[in-house]
Amino acid sequence: MKMFAAFRFGNDLWDPSYRFETSWLLPPYLLAACRALIVSVYFSPILASPRRLFILLSLSSRFCTTFPGSNPALRLSQLEANDDPPQSLYIFVTRFFIIGWTCTHAEDGGCTIVGQSFSYFTVLTYWGLAFYFLVSAIHTFTYAHSGSPLLDRFPRPLQALHAFYYTTITAYPFIVTIVYWAIIYSGPWYEEEFNAWSNVSQHAMNSGFALFEIIIPRTSAAQLEWVHMLWLIIVLALYLALAYVTHATQGFYTYDFLDIQKNGSGKTAAYIIGIAVAGIVFYLIVKGLIWLREWVTERKLGMDGKFAQQRFRNYDTELGTINSKH
Repeated sequence: MKMFAAFRFGNDLWDPSYRFETSWLLPPYLLAACRALIVSVYFSPILASPRRLFILLSLSSRFCTTFPGSNPALRLSQLEANDDPPQSLYIFVTRFFIIGWTCTHAEDGGCTIVGQSFSYFTVLTYWGLAFYFLVSAIHTFTYAHSGSPLLDRFPRPLQALHAFYYTTITAYPFIVTIVYWAIIYSGPWYEEEFNAWSNVSQHAMNSGFALFEIIIPRTSAAQLEWVHMLWLIIVLALYLALAYVTHATQGFYTYDFLDIQKNGSGKTAAYIIGIAVAGIVFYLIVKGLIWLREWVTERKLGMDGKFAQQRFRNYDTELGTINSKH
């Protein structure tokens, strides 16, 4: 039936011009390196100081905004020569070490705080961003190296889920940012440097990382399927269920505005509906921003993209965009 067509994975050619792995501005190797650097921004222990964070972000910005005509292989060799390479294994080992450190130090909350953190939408979306940048860096690097991304070899359901994953990491961070600064945060500013840094990182920089994925890659507005809007709401509903399960099993609300006893059922329902509406609004905004970026960079400026050498496909990449929305 036609009404269920939107829920099908499709059988058309998947992303023939490699929009998920290419940029209108950066060569593929450089795009992969930038995505890997963002993963390092999430987890590297150098971020224990905001001053060090600023230095790392400045270096990352210089690396990622290098003139596109420069030699990306040279830039990568220079990066690998540094003391803190953006290697995923190192990143995740470091992150789990931090979790282990918290568990062994009661003054920091211990393992109880670590376990409870996985009930917060902020933390879940932050992990989601980190894993997306890791996965997308791998796909981009394999495309840059071989001309064919690892994503191309995935079954179609996983490819469709990757497209939805992209939609979530470009829409949800803005909800987190707006809800935190408009509803949750009430001041005064944090006295401790670490608290200020951690909250800015999770509730402000997250939207900056989402903007990077909206602006820099060649992703198409058509890749944000209309059915994704429905799935965004479903995921938000699933999180709502998790929040109330957390209250029932652990005795605390992840967010005060979900407390029915404190706020009343009417106000709580209004908050919930408002966040659901925000999910739809930000989906439309993101889709519109991507369409605008496509229009400016591809139609007006003629910047069709920076591509790797095609080794496995014998059809014209540009012609591939004619027969597929991707």
